[in-house]
Parts: sequence; C-alpha cells; structure tokens
Amino acid sequence: MKPNHHLDDATLLSYSAGALPTALAVVASSHLERCKTCREQLRDADQIGGALMQQQRVGTPAPVARAAMLALLEDEQQGGPVTLSTDMVEERDPDRLPGALHPWFGNSMRALQWRRVAPGVQRILAKDVRGGDLMLLRIAPGSKLPLHSHGGNELTMILDGAYDDLLGHFGPGDVADLDGETLHQPVTSPGVPCICVAATDAPLVFSGWLARTLQPLFGF
Repeated sequence: MKPNHHLDDATLLSYSAGALPTALAVVASSHLERCKTCREQLRDADQIGGALMQQQRVGTPAPVARAAMLALLEDEQQGGPVTLSTDMVEERDPDRLPGALHPWFGNSMRALQWRRVAPGVQRILAKDVRGGDLMLLRIAPGSKLPLHSHGGNELTMILDGAYDDLLGHFGPGDVADLDGETLHQPVTSPGVPCICVAATDAPLVFSGWLARTLQPLFGF
C-alpha cells in the first residue's frame, strides 16, 4: 500500500541539507524507504540544494534563498513525478522494521520488548539519540489519546495498524509531519494495535489537566 501522507517540503529540504536532528532524520529515513513519492521529491530537493548553496556563495541572504528553494521545489512538483534511476523495493516483510530503525531497535517487529507506560500504551525509547526523543509506540486498538499539541516538531510514521485525527486517516507508511501549532487527538482503529515510530524535539503539550499531571510519569 502506498503512503497517502508525506513529509513536508521544509522537512525534505532540511533532510537534504543534513540539518534535521538525528531523531527526526531517523523517522524521515524510514518513511523515505517506503515512499517513492518522497524519494522523488528528495532528489529534486538535492538538486535545488546545490542551487541554494551557489546563491549563498554569491551573497544571497539565507532566508531569501530558502524561500526561492521552496518555490522551485513546488514548481518541480507541479511538473509531475520524476523517475529515479535507482528505486527501492516496494514489497516488504511485515515483520521487518525499516532499515533506518535497525541501529536503534533491531530489525524484527516480533522481537521488540515493549514497556507499558500508560493504559493501552507501550513504548520503547531509543537511547543516546541526539536532537530529541526517538521511540516506538504500540497503542491498543480503539484507543483515544489525550488531546495535545507539540512544544516543537514531531514526525510519526505508522508501521502497522492505523489511527484517525483531524488531519485524516493514517495507515502503514504514512507520516504525520507536525509543528508546534498542530492540536490533535489520535484515535486508533479497531482490530489491531497501532505501531508507530515517533520523534520529537520537545515535550508534548497536553490540554487536559489530568494528562498534564500524569505526563512526568509517562515520560512524554
């Protein structure tokens, strides 16, 4: 199944420039492994990045150059998809985690050792990750997470199962690319647990008093 939710243009540009914090870059890499659309857009961002560096060398202010890069990337998207010379395999073993996760969590979904952090929520937190928190989450089917926003940026990619929120339906391969202004309340689909990999560069901001009170205990 092809992903329907993709990385934001600014995230792709930061990834191309090597400017994403490690935690966020790991999730972006995992999505890129499974999303041909974003791989094609990344190739365009790589090409445009060279033009940006050239502009900076001749004295163009960085914010102006970055805006020009975003405009160029949008033009490339409107021109239609680009065929990569080397593509990645779309078929996958459902037990195999994306390659970018192997150094942090191993390669097997079945071998994961979960830790319960809240009713219906299990987590594995990666150690020694620079630039934020990187974690795997396993959320029971039919669960409603507390309403929250984000103190910074968050990237979440679905590995198995699904959830719905005000941004739509997120299934395997989809990525939620969120900033501090996004307020949402994911509700996992019935049937199977929702397993995802998430990265944040700041703590979540919960709206309800109970969730805020319990936040230090859960470690979110």
